[in-house]
Amino acid sequence: MADSKRQGFLGFNEFVTAMQLISLAQDGSELSSDLLKSKANMELLSPPSMEGLDALFSKTNGSLMKNLSGTNGTIQVRPPSPINMFSRKSRKKIQPSLTAVTSVTDGLKKLYNEKLKPLELTYRFNDFASPALTESDFDAKPMVMLLGQYSTGKTTFIKHLLKCNYPGAHIGPEPTTDRFIVVTSGPDERSIPGNTIAVHAEMPFTDLTKFGGAFLSKFECSQLPHSLLDHISFVDTPGVLSGEKQRTERSYDFTGVISWFAAKCDMILLLFDPHKLDISDEFKRVISSLKGHEDKIRVVLNKADQVDTQQLMRVYGALMWSLGKVLNTPEVVRVYIGSFNDKPVNEEAVGSMGKGLFEKEQDDLLDDLIDIPKKACDRRINEFVKRARAAKIHAYIMSHLKKEMPALMGKSKTQQKLIQNLDNEFEKVQKAFRLPAGDFPSVDHFREVLGHYNITDFEKLKPRMIQAVDDMLSHDIPELLKNFRNPYE
Repeated sequence: MADSKRQGFLGFNEFVTAMQLISLAQDGSELSSDLLKSKANMELLSPPSMEGLDALFSKTNGSLMKNLSGTNGTIQVRPPSPINMFSRKSRKKIQPSLTAVTSVTDGLKKLYNEKLKPLELTYRFNDFASPALTESDFDAKPMVMLLGQYSTGKTTFIKHLLKCNYPGAHIGPEPTTDRFIVVTSGPDERSIPGNTIAVHAEMPFTDLTKFGGAFLSKFECSQLPHSLLDHISFVDTPGVLSGEKQRTERSYDFTGVISWFAAKCDMILLLFDPHKLDISDEFKRVISSLKGHEDKIRVVLNKADQVDTQQLMRVYGALMWSLGKVLNTPEVVRVYIGSFNDKPVNEEAVGSMGKGLFEKEQDDLLDDLIDIPKKACDRRINEFVKRARAAKIHAYIMSHLKKEMPALMGKSKTQQKLIQNLDNEFEKVQKAFRLPAGDFPSVDHFREVLGHYNITDFEKLKPRMIQAVDDMLSHDIPELLKNFRNPYE
């Protein structure tokens, strides 16, 4: 229960929570996860009684007093044993075995570096799909990204959750947020420019440098000390343009940046308001760039207390119709209805029944957000497995194209033919290795990137590398989860 983030170990705060739960259990209370939410009662608890603890204290204190009396009241610190700095034998960095890792995240890091990364580098998977993962990608906190047209309440939504303002927050009826702002925890309130964050090794944003200086000048990190931000970071985005404004091109690849953040985020909130239900061309491109991350999308119909109950029903129907034309999924997307700001609900417009509905919807959305840190470990494993499958299929595709190339004459003509008929080549690979069609990359994107490479420069199929990834998926990851599963769940 205390390991709510499922890290596989207890940090200091989690250890304190565990001790408090033991105290409650010893008092005869029935333990549940709801107890963790009422922190005020926890602080009044007395420490748990532990067998043999008093004896250990007296023994420790006795030996400490003996040492103090022998050294005239001053504590003598034993100097550390000298280290041979200039040993002739080179010391190799010892990689921990999978049984020696201390958490699921550490295990995934080890598996990635040993088994998946070599395959990615051999077939240049990072140039075609997502870049190579770094330490900070594994250790990063869960992120929630907010998307929507201007003035749909994205910044107000974050302020409502934090119950305070944050550096760089601007609110108004006009398009105010003109940049990507990552709101995260920090020792004090400050705003860090994009170029500084992009070179910060401990933050998972180093790869954003590929979007250029034009984007980095429109990117910043807003830090402030807050208990919620210790567990989740928020990404506030510029309002998506509509109408005439769409014709003015942004100075950077907006949809590319959205797609990059979508891959890193744990939840994507699409915000609408009753007066802005139209989905512009740019918004359509943005939603299309979220392909492959449909499970992360939640739709929020914000400022719903600005219309009465009858109009709200019509607005809800119009919104679902608009989304149905853009989100090509057979399932109905979850829509939260409410007014997510610090003002009381306008009861004159929605009535008492509407107020009750808004409160329930807000509670459901908050429960969804609270569950994010708990599900972060599962989400990380899910993304890791998706990446491993994609890298394996990429290796099959590249080795197949290499095999189709002639040994001596007509290489450039054959390459052009292969790129033009890439759909058929994908189908051949799928049938030859019995792979699911849904795991294959976008043909258009693959064709575009492949045009910059010479197929003959790629490696032939290396069965050992493929087998190592298969073993990782079928044996190593299940074993890792088994080692760190909570036996009390």
